Amino acid sequence: MDRLPTKEQILDWIRENPTLSAKRDLARAFGIKGSAARVELKRMLRELEDDGALERKRHTYRGAGTLPPVTLLKVLAPDDQGDIFAEPMEWTEDAPPPRIQIVQQKGDPALGEGDRILARLTKVEEEDCDYAARLIRRLGSNPLKVLGIFRKGAEGGRIVPIDKGADKEWRVPADGTGGAKDGELVEAEQVGPKRLGLPQARIVSRLGDPGSPKAVSLIAIHQHGIPDRFPDAAVAEADAARPVTLGEREDLRGVPLVTIDPADARDRDDAVHAHADDETNPGGWVVWVAIADVAHYVTPGSALDREARKRGNSTYFPDRVVPMLPDTLSGDLCSLHEGVDRACLAVRMRVDAQGNKISHRFTRGLMRSVASLEYAQVQAAVEGRPDAATAPLVQDILKPLYGAYEALAAARKRREPLDLDLPERRIVLSDEGKVLSVAFKERLEAHKLIEEFMVLANVAAAEELIRLKRPLLFRVHEEPSPEKLDALREVAEASGFTLAKGQVLKTAHLNRLLAQAEGSDFDELLNISTLRSMPQAYYAPENLGHFGLALRNYAHFTSPIRRYSDLIVHRALISAHGWGKDGLSAFDIEELSETAKLISDAERRSMAAERDTTDRYLAAYLSDRVGATFTGRISGVQRFGLFVKLDETGADGLVPIREVGREFFHYDPDSQTLMGSQTGLTLGVGQRVTVRLTEAVPVTGGLVLELLEIEDRGLPGGKPARRGKPARRVPAQRRVVRRRR
Repeated sequence: MDRLPTKEQILDWIRENPTLSAKRDLARAFGIKGSAARVELKRMLRELEDDGALERKRHTYRGAGTLPPVTLLKVLAPDDQGDIFAEPMEWTEDAPPPRIQIVQQKGDPALGEGDRILARLTKVEEEDCDYAARLIRRLGSNPLKVLGIFRKGAEGGRIVPIDKGADKEWRVPADGTGGAKDGELVEAEQVGPKRLGLPQARIVSRLGDPGSPKAVSLIAIHQHGIPDRFPDAAVAEADAARPVTLGEREDLRGVPLVTIDPADARDRDDAVHAHADDETNPGGWVVWVAIADVAHYVTPGSALDREARKRGNSTYFPDRVVPMLPDTLSGDLCSLHEGVDRACLAVRMRVDAQGNKISHRFTRGLMRSVASLEYAQVQAAVEGRPDAATAPLVQDILKPLYGAYEALAAARKRREPLDLDLPERRIVLSDEGKVLSVAFKERLEAHKLIEEFMVLANVAAAEELIRLKRPLLFRVHEEPSPEKLDALREVAEASGFTLAKGQVLKTAHLNRLLAQAEGSDFDELLNISTLRSMPQAYYAPENLGHFGLALRNYAHFTSPIRRYSDLIVHRALISAHGWGKDGLSAFDIEELSETAKLISDAERRSMAAERDTTDRYLAAYLSDRVGATFTGRISGVQRFGLFVKLDETGADGLVPIREVGREFFHYDPDSQTLMGSQTGLTLGVGQRVTVRLTEAVPVTGGLVLELLEIEDRGLPGGKPARRGKPARRVPAQRRVVRRRR
């Protein structure tokens, strides 16, 4: 052929020959030879792609909105005529996916809803169908699954789901029990078609005693739908990854960076260094923060990227972690281990003697940590108790870190971020997973040092991308609503403190309230109540500021191993500085709002799962002490009863309204109180109580309490009425509800 084909001829060929659509096939079909002609063909294909007429899949092309001749499909439920249809597993168009009817041939296996198949497609011109599909092979099904307690019966048994919202049991035939014993925790999958009545299941995994430590986090993982198995494609990509060489990166191996983490750290994604900056900045410091370069390994659109976006973050339990990335990356190639070269994104920041950041510079580099340290180990070394690992580092590495931290702490004090004091619980497990103790984690200066360095780096990342006018995900924390503030004010007044009205709320106002309560019996209560008044932080492409940190510009940059938001920020920095082709993709930018919503929801999902797991461990820990008495404080009031936080463990239990006293109690939602109709006894948030533990259910994490004393006094109406006999309700005209002002 002497001339190049027209764009219409190229499109016609691809439509008629979908299996011969690579650039090489097109050149052969139209007789295109010579480098100049091939370059022109490439240009025409790119223009068709830019115009939306073609889509490129690896090295082949297809018409926009069309499917390749061999496609992975998901089988749908039969329609009312009994015909079986399917939908493509991958469809990125805005329009609805094409309608695909499966044409079964003699000898094909029966297909059910949820099956995944590889099929050959033929375009058809039918009113209710766009493609006909012929089965190549079935790849396996994705049946509904359930986690529950097996109850043995005469002919098999039943599964009672542990999901709180599940109200239907599953029937297990005799040949589907898998040898499960009565009362065991099992995982099962649905078998057979859906019919009226109980769904039928077969047990695929026996997990043993539902109260055993092994089952606690597994229940939470299942209930909250946290993905805990990586697709084969993602694992294959991770396994194929290799260490990074210097190349065009900045060589930071001469900077003596160290990592400082908890003793049980599962990954090390941040390293720090500081030194004095006296020559041009008297009393100032140079602070380095280097972060694992996850973006090099998790590239846009890859299987690893899709899975990381779906997970949103790693989820941490006392006995295990559900990571965002496979261990090959999170535990090795992306972990900044001591003495090995690791790819990183780093920021060099200069702060003055008062802790104000005066400049920053980002770079993509190669680093080598000189030491992997623990918080307590670092703190001991600085306080004069170094060990063999820290002794050589005290003067040149650790003391400068603390010097820079002191300057940053002074700047923090002037800024006055919200200063909550809420000790984190630490559940100590035996090797078998049994709860040995529940304690509160010690908070050291070393913890605060790393936090301040990370906050500074996060601010620098946000400011850098704002300066360069690049899209990113901000970490947003809005101020409390007026309703939440009114509720906090009620708690403060009930505790004898004040939170002024009629002013623009600042974190300093809340800090003054917390300072009033510090050291009093209401210290913990006011901290918890203040936390509850705060809206949850979230991710957004719009910069709405961070109220809690009292910062105008804030983004997450420092933990890309365990947070997808940080990976997006890394990609934005890579694109902005031209550091490679693994920066933000067009999809990343177009779907930024959707990604923000997905990962914000994933964060809430993980928090709920972690909280539920802690509750279950606490219930298991206290199950041997049913009947014992505990002291605590009322932390919440509802129509159905009181929530009490126990002093010893920090566990929350419920005192049902039936266990409060003999009289009827009126609930006042404005003042968050319950008031006895006969004695006038008023129960509200913050009161000290003595309770008896009457029930501890490890499977659900529930604690049920009986109220014995209030503020060291017995109940004026005597012990609660006999269970099952409700208290007499006082007629409405006799109700008197005292409101707090």
